[in-house]
Amino acid sequence: MESENKLPTHPNAPLATQVLLVRPARFGANPDTAASNPFQQEVPTGTEAKVQQKALDEFNQFLLRLWAARIDALVLDDVEDPATPDAIFPNNWISFHQGGKVVLYPMFSPTRRLERHPDLLAQLQQEHQLPFTHLIDLTHFENEGKFLEGTGSLVLDRQHRIAYACLSDRTHLEPLQEFCRQLDYRPVVFHAVDQKGLPIYHTNVMLSLGADFALVCLEAIPDEEEQGFLLEALIESGKEIIDLSLAQVKKMAGNMLQVRNKAGEPVLVMSEKAYKALRKDQFEVLNQLTKMVRSDLRTIEAHGGGSARCMLAEIFR
Repeated sequence: MESENKLPTHPNAPLATQVLLVRPARFGANPDTAASNPFQQEVPTGTEAKVQQKALDEFNQFLLRLWAARIDALVLDDVEDPATPDAIFPNNWISFHQGGKVVLYPMFSPTRRLERHPDLLAQLQQEHQLPFTHLIDLTHFENEGKFLEGTGSLVLDRQHRIAYACLSDRTHLEPLQEFCRQLDYRPVVFHAVDQKGLPIYHTNVMLSLGADFALVCLEAIPDEEEQGFLLEALIESGKEIIDLSLAQVKKMAGNMLQVRNKAGEPVLVMSEKAYKALRKDQFEVLNQLTKMVRSDLRTIEAHGGGSARCMLAEIFR
């Protein structure tokens, strides 16, 4: 799709050159989040240790593939106690921004709030020298029952200062507005539903932004006016639209992240299932615009309800 009003793009549009991952210690399905995450499946009783080991194996293989693609990946080890079954998805509780700005987010699940563990924050600051010159703490919204789960709830166009968000039980307007006020973003808000008409819980399962493309499921947005506003913002910011189906979203094709590797090359990170869900024409467009790396994350996807993008917190300094 083309527009006469495209904003200027740049081959060095802001893409993270470093990412944060958390190696799981007690991975599993989280009953606190299951009701609003239809991607998540229960762990059969008696298989908890086996599922943890499979998730750990997938995590380690994923990390090796990132390194092989020359992606700078920083790894923290999850704490054993308290148990945090979703710790493998750090992008929901923290985000990093240029100038040493760090945001902590209000989380829907009390179990997930434990992921903001002081030991992990200390490791980031002391061992990895990440600057925390300006900490923006939005966690007080939890006291009001209002949530914004990091770059799960938010899909950020850091070049054009646009924060895309589909509203749900985990993404509320008030903390979104506060985020935009403090970091100087413009919100683009809409509602999105899955094949059963249920709200899509996180924006990043149906929208992924690259430097010059957008993977987006327009089918998920029932309101034509909201769909139009979203399309207008994407096109005016110079994104080539790659329209995903709801069936592809179910296979995690919307849950991808483009980063820049040590050679300065753009690399789109995804799961094996997401890769296989792409149509030939979609693959050909992406193949012209970016390198791609994929890894088998079937256990993490099945029981965690998230995929490759959810496992990566972008680091900007």
